[in-house]
Amino acid sequence: MLGKKSTTNEEMLRSGNYWQLARKLCIPAILIMLVTVLYHMADVFFIGQTGDANKVAAVSLASPLFSVLSGLGVLLGNGGCTAISLALGRGEYDRIKKISAFAIWGAILVGAIFAAVVLALMNPVCRLLGTDADTQGFTAEYLRIIAIGAPVIMLTNVVPALIRADGSTTDSMIGNMIGTGLNIALDPLLISVFKMGVSGAAVATVMANVVALCYYAYFLHTKGKIYSASPKDISLKKDVVGKVISLGLPLSISTILASVSGAIANNLMMQYGSIAVAGQSVASRIGQMISMTVMGVCMGMQPAISFNYSARNMKRLTEILKKTTGLAVVAGTILSLLCLVFRDQLLNAFLNDPEVLVIGRVCLLASIVIGPFFGFYQICTTYLQASGKSKQAIFVSLLEKGIVYIPMLFILNWLFRMYGIVFATTVTTVISAVAALAFCYKDYRKELKNLTNW
Repeated sequence: MLGKKSTTNEEMLRSGNYWQLARKLCIPAILIMLVTVLYHMADVFFIGQTGDANKVAAVSLASPLFSVLSGLGVLLGNGGCTAISLALGRGEYDRIKKISAFAIWGAILVGAIFAAVVLALMNPVCRLLGTDADTQGFTAEYLRIIAIGAPVIMLTNVVPALIRADGSTTDSMIGNMIGTGLNIALDPLLISVFKMGVSGAAVATVMANVVALCYYAYFLHTKGKIYSASPKDISLKKDVVGKVISLGLPLSISTILASVSGAIANNLMMQYGSIAVAGQSVASRIGQMISMTVMGVCMGMQPAISFNYSARNMKRLTEILKKTTGLAVVAGTILSLLCLVFRDQLLNAFLNDPEVLVIGRVCLLASIVIGPFFGFYQICTTYLQASGKSKQAIFVSLLEKGIVYIPMLFILNWLFRMYGIVFATTVTTVISAVAALAFCYKDYRKELKNLTNW
């Protein structure tokens, strides 16, 4: 028997006022995305207060591997969210329990495997990430603790994504906010007061995830009646496992490819010294506030896109896509302008080093000018994934994170040295956004004709 809350959420997805729906879905999703940035920004900020650029560089060098873990979480979490939204549109409530149970226990298993591999191969992993004699010890110190907490980190990526499927984005946001607040509170205590350095940053991250997970467990037990975390509901049938993985692959591949590309970029940047890596690290964290906000707008509306696509509500689907595109582009443009105006203040807040500031100014400029273009790119990816077109979504994701970006890194490094690496992301995003928009417009027009005939 479904509760009143679930019924109300379904009515809002189907026919509610768009701006009320956007407020309900997008604001929590944006806050969740910014929470992710704040996790990493808090580490960089408080480690930066030590004045040691090698420690800041170490966290940056470790971040691609942390992103791989997040990407694996996206595979199960976002794939599960989309699968549940599609099932919800068809009223398949027994299927929702099977999907959620598979995603949750899959997260625990993947986290345990990740921990075992990283702990067993720590030195080769650090070398692969591009560390040198000055940064390898700090990087290993950070990764060791993150690896131990990997199963918990996986769960806190997967569960909040799952519970967004029926519009429960506020509860998803609360868990993230609890974790972030604790992480920010623990960082200065462990890093500065107890002098734990990068270990303190890692311990703060893991402890914050543990507390956030406690909230999600409470939600599933008391409010999330359509979901299940019970092992007896796990299904390994192709229509459950295959659906979750295929729907999660586009964003997961994008996240993991971003990690691989980030590791390549860090390796190339290390030839210019740890100061260059630190400057790029600080600037990229600030730039992520823009990209994650835009992603929050688009991913927040993903349950509504999936629900109405599955329900064949074409008029509603078109309204959501048009207005969400406009909202994402406007948000990206405004935030880019604000970061441009206050870029020196933002950079100095993290690491007050004249050399880092000089490099950081250029790096930040490269990170923020793509704000408007990222809105177009993200809505294309979200539409394809939300409508179950996993192959097309994977192709669009590959454009930005692999097909275009990795060659650009080497070409621009060869032509323009350090600043070529910095602007590789800018050039790639513009090219990918134009290509993705053209591809998705053609596909959407074809789908519109098919759905209208239905």
